[in-house]
Amino acid sequence: MRALRWLLLAAVVLIALLLAWLGLAGGHAPTPRSASKVSEATLADPALIAKGQYLATVGDCAGCHTAQGGARLAGGRVMVTPFGDIPVPNITPDRETGLGEWSFEDFWQALHAGKGRHGELLYPAFSYTSYTKVSHDDALAMFAWLQSLPPVHQPARAPSLAFPYSVRNSLKAWRALYFNEGEFKPDPAQSAEWNRGAYLVQGLGHCNECHAARDSLGGTANNALLSGGKIPVQDWYAPDLSTREHGGLEGWSAQDIVDLLKTGQSSRGVAFGPMAAVISDSTQHMTEADLHAVANYLQSLPPRAPATVATTPFDAKALTEQGSKVYAQHCVDCHGKQGEGVAGVYPPLDGNSSVTEPTGINATRMVLLGGFAPVTAANQRPYSMPPFAQQLSDADVAAVVTYLRRSWSNHGSIVRSEQVRASRHTPVD
Repeated sequence: MRALRWLLLAAVVLIALLLAWLGLAGGHAPTPRSASKVSEATLADPALIAKGQYLATVGDCAGCHTAQGGARLAGGRVMVTPFGDIPVPNITPDRETGLGEWSFEDFWQALHAGKGRHGELLYPAFSYTSYTKVSHDDALAMFAWLQSLPPVHQPARAPSLAFPYSVRNSLKAWRALYFNEGEFKPDPAQSAEWNRGAYLVQGLGHCNECHAARDSLGGTANNALLSGGKIPVQDWYAPDLSTREHGGLEGWSAQDIVDLLKTGQSSRGVAFGPMAAVISDSTQHMTEADLHAVANYLQSLPPRAPATVATTPFDAKALTEQGSKVYAQHCVDCHGKQGEGVAGVYPPLDGNSSVTEPTGINATRMVLLGGFAPVTAANQRPYSMPPFAQQLSDADVAAVVTYLRRSWSNHGSIVRSEQVRASRHTPVD
């Protein structure tokens, strides 16, 4: 079966590659309009630079382009992917190692078409699949701000990718399958606020890059918009973002969404893991108008189909009973007998999307490694959850997480000891 799967996969890739070279593959918009030449006076406009700083913050550029302990936006970080390691480039205006020699035309081509300064295809670890929706004017503002920064000399390493991913021309096949080039087009049937939220979520915020499932080639299906998925390598699950029936945020109000993005916590839960960094570095700095626009758009996402919980002969009752004992000993003092938590201090576990997400990964990781909420201007000293990896066995963690996922109004699947064992590590950044 495995051999057959790889043969079919190879056939799909070869066909897509042939179509891409012939220029016949679907899913591509016409070649975008080229960016017009921009004068130095335009790039030096303080208003344009200020706008660009805000947009780059919304886009969380620093989240990828800044290494831990390194100079801001100077690269040096390595993105670990299932296909190999991809160094993140320096985007300060250093002439030798950054964007100092880049024109706006070069920048627009990278952001919009996923092509480097010399026309080389960029690896989709750079989220051009979302950034292609960014408007020409917003791209210009971001470029103006980046060019205004102090240059930092930080050479980039070469990618370390396995064959055939190490061959850049193989990206033609990937792009034929997954990349739809084109700016965001407002929906005239929707309000200005909805369209602003859609633009931020689909484009600059690149939310679908984490909040959608990926296949074996690292692509997302067109119908997977914000429907939730495991984040490759990092071992976290980014939830479905629909607030409607069976959605990952079912029952969340617009204010719950705004509160989480602004402060890191809401009445429905607290942000942990990769999302905590996104809030700390990006969304907490968004204007109230943009936060509400994002909430407006997310609340328009459609209902989802009911989740299918796999049946198992495993004795879930015994596991849940064991978990209730662990919960009473270690968890009840903070999270309450009914999983209600303490408003503004300890998050509720009843109806918490991090607890009920399909895989059980998030709750397992937080029990093992602790939970650390983001520090924000509105919540400068958030409470954190201590790790229990040294106190609890795999069986105990599996039991208490299963108890959380199957108690009160929660209806999640069980978590087994072998799943816990696989999560007893901290992924490489």
